Amino acid sequence: MQDLDQAKLLLHMADKDYRALLVMQDPEAVDTEIFGLHVQQAVEKGIKAWLCLLGLPYPRKHDLDELAILLEKSGESMPDPFASLLTYTDFAVSFRYEAFADFDDDIDRKATTALEAMFLDHVNRLTKSVN
Repeated sequence: MQDLDQAKLLLHMADKDYRALLVMQDPEAVDTEIFGLHVQQAVEKGIKAWLCLLGLPYPRKHDLDELAILLEKSGESMPDPFASLLTYTDFAVSFRYEAFADFDDDIDRKATTALEAMFLDHVNRLTKSVN
């Protein structure tokens, strides 16, 4: 059974992570692992909202690939333009607890933030089509 209310709540929370990305554009001001964590969190909540719309339970895990597989098993899939967002899984766990003295910040923050916005817009449109 679809859980539209839960999907909307998750999208509301994902939007908070997205808005945090907007103020984290400067790598001199905000470390990469913090930026990446909020990317991962917004994607995770977006996929979980999508699963709610499909009436599927979601695990309490941060693995974006695993969540995308659940979408695929239901007959849905992450649209190709958003597939690169799935690579942010490591920011949810391992990168939060490791030192990054030599971490190479090659993330295009503006492009990633824009892609995140498009992904959340995609899931929001799915939510509105359920109404």
